[in-house]
Amino acid sequence: MRKIAATYVFPGTTSPIKNGILVCDDDGTIIEILDRGDSFREEAGVEFYSGILTPGFVNAHCHLEFSHLHNKIEKHIGFSGFLEKINQLRDEPADKEKAMQIADRKMWAAGIAAVGDVSNSDLSLSVKQKSKITYHTFVEVFGFHPTRAERAFNKAVEVFESFEKANLSASIVPHSAYSVSHELFGRVQNHAKEKGGLFSIHNQESKAETEFFLSGQGYISRHFSDNLKLETQHFIPSGKSSLQSILNYLPKENQLLLVHNTQTRREDIEALKRYRSLANTYFVLCPNSNLYIENELPSVELLLEEKLQICLGTDSLASNTELSILQEMLTIQENFPTISLEELLSWACINGAKALNLPTTLGSFEKGKKPGVNLITGIDFKTMKLTPKAKVKRLI
Repeated sequence: MRKIAATYVFPGTTSPIKNGILVCDDDGTIIEILDRGDSFREEAGVEFYSGILTPGFVNAHCHLEFSHLHNKIEKHIGFSGFLEKINQLRDEPADKEKAMQIADRKMWAAGIAAVGDVSNSDLSLSVKQKSKITYHTFVEVFGFHPTRAERAFNKAVEVFESFEKANLSASIVPHSAYSVSHELFGRVQNHAKEKGGLFSIHNQESKAETEFFLSGQGYISRHFSDNLKLETQHFIPSGKSSLQSILNYLPKENQLLLVHNTQTRREDIEALKRYRSLANTYFVLCPNSNLYIENELPSVELLLEEKLQICLGTDSLASNTELSILQEMLTIQENFPTISLEELLSWACINGAKALNLPTTLGSFEKGKKPGVNLITGIDFKTMKLTPKAKVKRLI
């Protein structure tokens, strides 16, 4: 049994406890949290740290398969430039498994307990089998042209079944509104309804995505015709935003993760509310990736005003310098300083656990859970803010 104390304990579902003591089994199972109030006296067998204790973080959106692209794509080249680079580099010769193993180990050391990982193949399967991290794999499908729907979906089913046979949690999901035909969307939707799994989609990540649905013009149209040599005549622009254009393909019964949301507007949220419950809808923010690619951030104030469920992701090493939830929190705090540390930690921990259907085991310090224990140092306790020197160390 371990007794771990710190300046503050952030349980995740209740208010922070000053000088709290976390009591847990050697395997990390939470036994109880002791509240010693304002005063703390040394007690035998208690480890004390200056900092805050938090549950393990949840990275709700990652692309482990792109780990070999670390430092291969320059910053601020815009969405169009990033798409072109990914298209050129994703299949370059590299020791992809080793890159994924290193990324996985670094995420664990950075206090990440669970990951929602987007995969286009079963390349990451063996890494996930051996990992200390809990993974849910979003098997992602592409297929803009209707003629590619059957082939793309059948390939995704093969990948999904390989994860299923390995007893690894997985579901089939569309890449984005613009890269999946109506035919392919329909197949993915039916599979989701049948299996009842998690549903995730890259949502309103760029102005180019909005332009494509409003007019059928712009970079995405040119990317399909010039770079991918695809016919685009079948695509009829809806004259509405991408999210509003595909609402009927987002199964209401399935838990939904909308990722990025940099161009999401109030009218999109209103349309979403009319279509489905927000109780099983999560908005995943990946701010460092957004800054890396387009140097733009989502309207976090709008998401807060609308009382939406927010969680955090890192995206991939192709569009981020590191896979660190703490760094994502620091970026949000720097750009949106009115957001409290307690709120940020709820996004990083319990909201992410709920989004990935893991709230009974991860995300908060509650009796019987085994969420992992992180120590964050570099806190300004007068303002209860992270400082630029903030670091995380995994204790359990």
